[in-house]
Amino acid sequence: MLRITNRIAQPRAICRSLFSTVSKVAASPKAALEEGLAHAGRRDGLTICVGGFGLCGIPESTIGSIADDFPDVGDITAVSNNAGVDGFGLGILLESKQVSRMVSSYVGENKTFEKMYLGGELAVELTPQGTLAERLRAGGAGIPAFFTPTAAGTVIAEGGFPIKYKSDGSNEVEVRTGKTFAYPFFSTGTARNFNPDAARAGKFCIAEVEEIVEAGELHPDEIHLPGIFVNKVVKATHNEKRIEQLTEIPAEADSTSKPAISGGRGRIVRRAAKEFKDGMYVNLGIGIPTMASNYLPEGVRIELQSENGLMGMGPFPKQGEADPDWINAGKQTVTPVLGASTFSSSDSFGMIRSCKVGLTILGGMEVSSSGDLANWIIPGKMVKGMGGAMDLVGAPGAKVVVTMEHVAKNGSHKILDSCNLPLTGKGVVDLVITDMCVFKVDKENGRLKLIEIAKGLTVDDIKANTGCSFDVVEGELPLMDGE
Repeated sequence: MLRITNRIAQPRAICRSLFSTVSKVAASPKAALEEGLAHAGRRDGLTICVGGFGLCGIPESTIGSIADDFPDVGDITAVSNNAGVDGFGLGILLESKQVSRMVSSYVGENKTFEKMYLGGELAVELTPQGTLAERLRAGGAGIPAFFTPTAAGTVIAEGGFPIKYKSDGSNEVEVRTGKTFAYPFFSTGTARNFNPDAARAGKFCIAEVEEIVEAGELHPDEIHLPGIFVNKVVKATHNEKRIEQLTEIPAEADSTSKPAISGGRGRIVRRAAKEFKDGMYVNLGIGIPTMASNYLPEGVRIELQSENGLMGMGPFPKQGEADPDWINAGKQTVTPVLGASTFSSSDSFGMIRSCKVGLTILGGMEVSSSGDLANWIIPGKMVKGMGGAMDLVGAPGAKVVVTMEHVAKNGSHKILDSCNLPLTGKGVVDLVITDMCVFKVDKENGRLKLIEIAKGLTVDDIKANTGCSFDVVEGELPLMDGE
């Protein structure tokens, strides 16, 4: 396994010299929180910005202290990319009913969160991941508002998504503001993610670290966040560093070998790999899109970007070598390749919005004939969040490829005249690759064009399984993947 190291003796260390002549080191998370609460002047209605991505790089000790030592602190608005999991991370504060509102991009597999939201106990402001990172960065820079193309034409931009359900199932929309704390975590690898952005946004910042070192042990170039942003530092008392999606390959496996993928999924994967061009910077969704990177055409080298702050994503680690500080956007453990780099979430989405990432391949629930995409929520049933998808598909000029089964498991159409589900992006899809065919999207005319077909199928088969009309490429219709 390739490992990228720097001169920090221990990960997530912080240097005493950051704190000028006044010590900012608190005796415990409880002591730091007491001072933060005194600074705020109240114990209810606070907004806390919590760093981390999934369970990677979260301030475990400080979160636990809020639940254990400050049960009277409630009506919290928690700003965090994820909501933890049941019984861990922010999931603890959800279960204690201390959080009344979440501002997140993806809630993950938190059943408590989903139950509270759909039951009217929790207000949720789902925000595209890059927009959330930029809101934190801009807040720390004193910028009150900014414009972004992300989510244009979707329910998120139009303000129609329910923030809170009433007990009778209807929707309630309300806005509340409060003073802000930040609980960031300084770290190596992809554990950096939202932490520098959360730290800058807070009016009172508590930094939870694994080790506090003496002045001079950290080079100035190794400092990810100047001490001016930090009010208190606490050494972690609980540091489980739980891995949400442990993903490994056998110790004896060749990490360069291609996994065997047969049937329709294999057909999709092999065809998607043809979209890679040498030197491309690429972002891949989990599942089928990620598998496509194993089938690079000969002579083609690409750089894989993971929106949680990694450029140069490599293979899954070998058994026993997984590092909780190195995960991809799907929370799976990964390894960095030689020459990889890490960065904050706001930097990551700056790359995406500025179209430095030239190709995005992701899954879909529905695609319309004009290139609209829906892939993030089923209202009233599935509440996962959009994650970084809205940012990725909203980058002007980047190519967006959707890979998915042609029809749903129940046989219903997934390619339609118009999407029935809330949109991830309007008119954003360039190519649709399914197990049956390949459609190119003619955005100017709002039409699909059938450009390739799976072996053994006819155009009539495609028509029978597609919920909209489409054009067919002139001449002989090519087969997918050279079949």
